[in-house]
Amino acid sequence: MKITIFGTGYVGLVTGACLAEVGHNVLCVDVDQSKVERLMQGIIPIYEPGLEAIVRENYASGRLAFTTDAAEGVQFGDIQFIAVGTPPDEDGSADLQYVRAVARSIGTHMTADKIVVNKSTVPVGTGDQVRAEIQAQLAARDQTLTFDVVSNPEFLKEGAAVNDFMKPDRIIVGTTDTHSERLMRELYAPFNRNHDRIIVMDLRSAELTKYAANAMLATKISFMNELANLAERLGADIEQVRIGIGSDPRIGYHFIYPGCGYGGSCFPKDVQALHRTAREVGYDAVLLDAVEAVNNRQKSRLIDLIQRHYGGQAALAGKTFALWGLAFKPNTDDMRAAPSRVVMEALWAAGARVQAYDPEAMEETQRIYGQREDLMLCGTRDSALKGADALIVCTEWKSFRAPDFAVMAESLREKTIFDGRNVYDPQRLAEQGWQYYGIGRGLSINRS
Repeated sequence: MKITIFGTGYVGLVTGACLAEVGHNVLCVDVDQSKVERLMQGIIPIYEPGLEAIVRENYASGRLAFTTDAAEGVQFGDIQFIAVGTPPDEDGSADLQYVRAVARSIGTHMTADKIVVNKSTVPVGTGDQVRAEIQAQLAARDQTLTFDVVSNPEFLKEGAAVNDFMKPDRIIVGTTDTHSERLMRELYAPFNRNHDRIIVMDLRSAELTKYAANAMLATKISFMNELANLAERLGADIEQVRIGIGSDPRIGYHFIYPGCGYGGSCFPKDVQALHRTAREVGYDAVLLDAVEAVNNRQKSRLIDLIQRHYGGQAALAGKTFALWGLAFKPNTDDMRAAPSRVVMEALWAAGARVQAYDPEAMEETQRIYGQREDLMLCGTRDSALKGADALIVCTEWKSFRAPDFAVMAESLREKTIFDGRNVYDPQRLAEQGWQYYGIGRGLSINRS
C-alpha cells in the first residue's frame, strides 16, 4: 500500500519506518528541510532503540522516502496519516494548529479519494474538525471528492516503540465506514497474523481511548507515589507494599513503581488535555486534577529529602551533587517534563552545582541549558561522582543498577544517596555505612 505520513517526530517516524519494514511504500512529509535532509542521510533526530537501523534499511530499499513537499505527499498516499505534534496550550488544552494545517493541505491538494488517519493524540471531536477543514478546502475548489477520517491512536512506549509497533497488543481503529475499516485491516495485516488485535469502534470512542489509557497509567503512578509518601511517614517500606499488592492479578506490577514523578511527552500533556476537555463539557474531573497535582508535587520530593538531610535550602549553597539520569525514563533521550530538570533547577536556585551523566540525554541537556558554570556534563557515570557531596538518581538506567559502592565511597565526599527510583537496597547500604534516602522507604532506614 502507498502511505503518506505528515510529521517525522516520534510517532510519525516510528510509524513510517515500521510500515515500510513490512513492505508498504511510505512517504514522510515534514516542514523542516534540515531535518528531512538529515533523515535522508540516515541521521535520526531522536534516540529510540532499533529505529535507526530500520530507517536506514528501508530508505536504502526505496520503501521509505522523505519530502517537504505537501502536495507530493497528498498525491502519493491512498492513506494519509496525520502524526504531527499536539503540544499543550497555556490552559492545558491540546494545540491543534498543526493538525488543522495538515488537514487543510490535504483538502487543498487531493485529487482522488483518500482516507485520512489521525495518529496524533488529539481531544475527542478532533476528527470532526479535520473533516470540516478538508471539506472547506474541497468546497473552495468546487471538488466533490470522497474521503473518510479515521482515528488510529498510537500506544508506543518511548524506549520500546519499535517493538510496540511491530508486536502491538491492540490496534484501535475508529471508524463506522466499512471501506475504511477494510483498508485499515489490510494496512495492519502484517502485524495481525497471530491473532486479531484490531478493535473497531466509532471515531470519538477511539479518540477517548488514547487519553483514557494514558490517564489510567498516570493515575497508577500518582497513586503509588501517594502511598509512598504515606509509607515514609508510617515507617513502612513501599517496595514491600508494591510486591504485596502487585501479586493481585487485578492490580498487577505494571506502573506501580513509586519514584520522583512521571514525565515525557505523553502523560503530562494528555492528563492536562483530558482534564481540559472535561471542563469544556461541564464536568469536574477531580481525580484527573489530583493525578497531575500529585505528580507535580512528587517531582520536588528529592529536593525535600536533600534539604531535610542538610538542614534547609540555605545549607545547599556551595555544595556539589552528582546526578545520574537526565532523561525522563531509560532508553530515550527525551527530557520533556523530566523530574531531573526540576531537581537541577532547584539545586541551582539554592546555589549548588550539578555534575550530571546520562547514557543518551547529554546532548539534549546541552541544548536545553547551554553552558552553565553550575552544570558539568560528565562523560561517564563514575566521573560524575568525583568530588561531589552526594549522589542523586533520577532515571533507572540499567547501567546504574549495580555500581561498585566501595569505589563510589572513594569518589564522593559523603556516603549519601538520594534515590528517586528506589534502585538500591536500603538495608545493604545501611550495613555499609551509607546514608540512603529513597521514595517511601521509611524514615527509619535513613540512618547510617
